[in-house]
Amino acid sequence: MPVVLFSLAGHAVTFAEAAAVAAGGLAFCLFLGLAAVLRRSRARSETAAAEALRAEELDRRLRELVRAQSEMSGRVQGMTELLAQRQSELARAVSERLDATSHRLGETLTTAARATHESLTRLAERLVVMEAAEKSLGDLSSQVIALRETLANKQARGAFGQARMEAIVADGLPRGSFAFQHTLSNGRRPDCAIFLPGDPRPLLIDSKFPLEAVTAFREAPTAEARKAAGQRMRTDLLKHVYDVAERYLLPGETQDVALIFVPSESVYAEIAERFDAVVQEAYRLRVVLVSPALLMLAVQVVQAIAKDARMREQADRVRAEVAALVDDVTRLRERVGDLSKHFSQVSDDVGRVLISSDKIARRGLRLEALDFDTPPDRSGSEPRPAD
Repeated sequence: MPVVLFSLAGHAVTFAEAAAVAAGGLAFCLFLGLAAVLRRSRARSETAAAEALRAEELDRRLRELVRAQSEMSGRVQGMTELLAQRQSELARAVSERLDATSHRLGETLTTAARATHESLTRLAERLVVMEAAEKSLGDLSSQVIALRETLANKQARGAFGQARMEAIVADGLPRGSFAFQHTLSNGRRPDCAIFLPGDPRPLLIDSKFPLEAVTAFREAPTAEARKAAGQRMRTDLLKHVYDVAERYLLPGETQDVALIFVPSESVYAEIAERFDAVVQEAYRLRVVLVSPALLMLAVQVVQAIAKDARMREQADRVRAEVAALVDDVTRLRERVGDLSKHFSQVSDDVGRVLISSDKIARRGLRLEALDFDTPPDRSGSEPRPAD
């Protein structure tokens, strides 16, 4: 009867079965060990073959590396020599470039220094000019301020306009042809009276001008204020024109035209441009508004008229002098004719004297040669030359 060792899953395992299983397990382990040894032996042989191949490959690569190293060494030496040559060339080029750059830089610095010196000199000159201009501007500013203060004062403004008018008239006309503050028969004293030649009636000039309305018209801040200032200016101008026409246009005593002097070209242009009705009304009343330029032109016209009058006054004297000059020329011509006759007579006398001198010379030669063969002329007369 078999001996039961243990039961497994309800099955009784005997000793023979356990021994058989153990023998099978041992055989399987032996098989696994043999397979492992064979596998290890094959792996060892493969590893050895791979190591041999690797060693051969390593040797080949080592030889190639040595060859490459030798080639690299040659190349490195060539590159070293080339680099040394290039370095020397680069050093020489850099030195030349540095020399050229230094030379150019020196020239540039010299030129820049010269230009800077010239610029500083010109700047100094301009500063001097600017200082002079600033001084002149300061003087002009003070003069403008003084002029503004003068124009702000009515009496000073009138004196300014009268002084400018007097300067224009006095510079253009000779003394005696004008008078300032001339008294008329009605007791009025105009600022200037110009006397035309041949006409006792003077041309009167008034230098007072209402500039307050002009200033208000120019400085009006709004359209309404400007309109009101324009109306005021028109009224003041017409009043002044009417006053001049009433006071200075006296029939038979003064000229038919009177002048109102406007001391500013800009003010005159403003009036001529914007207040043409006032100018036309003044023309109708035979009152003319003139600017400084127009007054100069009028003075030149008066000067030309005076010069023409003086020339007409001297015309008779010039005619008398010309007639006397013609008489003198006629007498001179007669005396020159007489002198020409005297010159002709003297020429004949000189010809006879030359003939006589020739005869005397020939006789002297005969006397010198003792030539008495030819009987002398006893008549004692000399042939007269033909006239």
